[in-house]
Amino acid sequence: MVKKNSPQAWLLAMRPKTLSAAVTPVFIACALAYHNGYFRWHPAVICLVFALLAQIISNFANDYFDYKKGSDNEERLGPQRAVAEGWIAPRTMLCATLGLLAADMIIGLSLLYYGGWMLLAVGILVALFALAYSGGPYPLAYHGWGDVCVFAFFGIIPVGFTYYVQALQWTVPVTICGTAAGLVIINILVANNYRDRDSDAKAHKKTTIVLFGEKFGRYFYLFNGIIAVVCCQYFWFEKTIWAALLPLVYLFFHIKTWKEMITIGSGKGLVAVLGKTARNALIFAILLSLGLIVG
Repeated sequence: MVKKNSPQAWLLAMRPKTLSAAVTPVFIACALAYHNGYFRWHPAVICLVFALLAQIISNFANDYFDYKKGSDNEERLGPQRAVAEGWIAPRTMLCATLGLLAADMIIGLSLLYYGGWMLLAVGILVALFALAYSGGPYPLAYHGWGDVCVFAFFGIIPVGFTYYVQALQWTVPVTICGTAAGLVIINILVANNYRDRDSDAKAHKKTTIVLFGEKFGRYFYLFNGIIAVVCCQYFWFEKTIWAALLPLVYLFFHIKTWKEMITIGSGKGLVAVLGKTARNALIFAILLSLGLIVG
């Protein structure tokens, strides 16, 4: 029994299993910066804290807005949501979301010292999309844009700018790493939407799996992971051999989880797939980061 407004309620609302989505791009960017001799621990730590808070803010916002839109109902198969279960009042969740957003923006301002005023626009963009993802007059997650948002804001943007505040440049390897990170992190969303495809359709939440069907979701998940590893093969040209080889190990975990997903097919059994997908993203980050550091 979860008590209202208890630490347990807030911890569950943070959805700890999804936090690997915030850690993955920062780890990879820092490893690439280290590989190129640009690593700076202070901006790296700020980026990590900023990314973790941004993920928590996104989870809180989703909890609140999905409840308000009625997509968190008794038919939902995923983990219990704090507002829908009555653990946290809707107004309290909204205030916590906005308060954390303000705090994260203040933390992000310290990065201006390292990367210049351009980062202010990036911070504002992150804040807007954190709310627009599931809120506002045109919630992006309800209109098939969720995967694009995840790719951009958990792949290209965090990898690119975590590297930028350390090296003050953006290179081809940065884009390669951002693309690979984005693809493996998209699968956390795909696993979630694959599980909830029937309830999402009833709630008029038009995820890509609702729009294009179960078969699309199945192979979208598979090829995201494969293409991420293919991207890493670019590092053969950079003579960073381990950064190309080590991510191949990720495919073992990725394909095993994919087979489990399609074997289960539907129902609450898919809840565990999301956790394993988040674990796989972290494994990918560790493997690629080690490859860059050793390479």
